[in-house]
Amino acid sequence: MLGIIVLTQCKGLLNKKGLYKVRFEQLEQFVALGVLRHFRQAAEKTQISTSALTRSIQTLEDEVGYELVTRSTRSVKLTKEGELFLEYAQQTLNNLEETKKRLYESLNGCENEKLVIGYTTKASAVVPVSCGQFLAQYPHVKIEMQLQEQSELIRKLQLGEIDISVCSQAMNSIGSDIHLPDQLILFVSKNHPIANKTDISKKDLTDYPMYSCFSQSKPVQSMLNEAIDSFNKSTSVKVGSIEQVMEGLKKSNHIAIASIEHANSVSSDPELLVLKTNKGIAHEQLVIQTNQQINENSHVSYLLDLIEKTALSSHN
Repeated sequence: MLGIIVLTQCKGLLNKKGLYKVRFEQLEQFVALGVLRHFRQAAEKTQISTSALTRSIQTLEDEVGYELVTRSTRSVKLTKEGELFLEYAQQTLNNLEETKKRLYESLNGCENEKLVIGYTTKASAVVPVSCGQFLAQYPHVKIEMQLQEQSELIRKLQLGEIDISVCSQAMNSIGSDIHLPDQLILFVSKNHPIANKTDISKKDLTDYPMYSCFSQSKPVQSMLNEAIDSFNKSTSVKVGSIEQVMEGLKKSNHIAIASIEHANSVSSDPELLVLKTNKGIAHEQLVIQTNQQINENSHVSYLLDLIEKTALSSHN
């Protein structure tokens, strides 16, 4: 192995000049000898002759200025200084391997990394193109693409079976400026002041506190949190089960938000009303979600950027 390392200290070991120069291959040879405690075996491990290993250790001792090895006909023992140097040599080689690994991953991506991307039919014009562009830049990353229904994507993302979910999601308008994913519903008591309004704006909801029904699905819960934040209710919202939210509405002027799975329960209750969406001005947007195991790093961020850019260009 080529390369020279300048060591300025080794737990108190210094030569008369205050520093010494050692090649990485000398460190590897000394570590092999220190571990095996046998010149012939260490020479075989480092693929040099026994005489060459002997000369390398002697040169190392001359450079360091200390005797590192006590030689005998039967065994090899390290001196106290040799034990100190062995510890430092092992750490130096470990640091070298870690640095080489980080450099490789930074430049090429992780060789053994695999990303699983799930997408719906409506995103099929975006994901394969984006992945093709990504692989041209990071050929060592393996990508598995799965075409799935949106409900299956939510389930797999929650279980960690896919890393990235991409779908085209309908956004329905309650009124002029309230847009919700089609997985969410807004509902109130039938006696609520806005129950019979045909066009509801965010301003109409300002004076009313909000209930939210907790979802066990992380992607759906993320949608709920984003919707609550868009209503400026994140600091005051009360969260509970669907039963608690429904009972709470009947005794107050609150508004409530929940996932679409509760629509039947709400609609079948004679005291509650799901606010109707304006289907006429529905539009779609691309939704990209990652599971919690995805780390923020350059090549994954690059892939997500490619997906967004491809989606934007396909709509233009």
